[in-house]
Amino acid sequence: MNPVYELDSQEYNKKLAEALKKLSEFKKPEWVEFVKSGPSKERPIDDPEFWHKRAASILRQIYKNDVVGVNRLKTLYGSKKNRGMKPEKFMKAGGKIIRTILQQSDKAGFTEIAKAVRGTRRKPGRQLTKKGKEFLEGIK
Repeated sequence: MNPVYELDSQEYNKKLAEALKKLSEFKKPEWVEFVKSGPSKERPIDDPEFWHKRAASILRQIYKNDVVGVNRLKTLYGSKKNRGMKPEKFMKAGGKIIRTILQQSDKAGFTEIAKAVRGTRRKPGRQLTKKGKEFLEGIK
């Protein structure tokens, strides 16, 4: 069977992140140490492995859902914002990190922009290429 579904998601994402570290296209930008991952967060990201872990998670989501856009990923990685005395409110994640990872995966040849199909409601987004599917299924 397929290792993407066979392995536990956390275990698979760690193995995929390790494999992505070896690729030259997936480099952590300098600015990532100074930004928050979204408006609901209070502090910048502390984890030094965050970039590769998030890239692995995004690639796995694209594999599972066939076509995924930035807006859907922003909703997926969003969280509740602590607003003091007011009730918590859901806020989407920031899009810059997601867009940059998708651009890096496009450059690596793992994803491509899906074309909109006339007569359907499917909006264009990113989909995996054959090379990307083989890479994800090759992780063991």
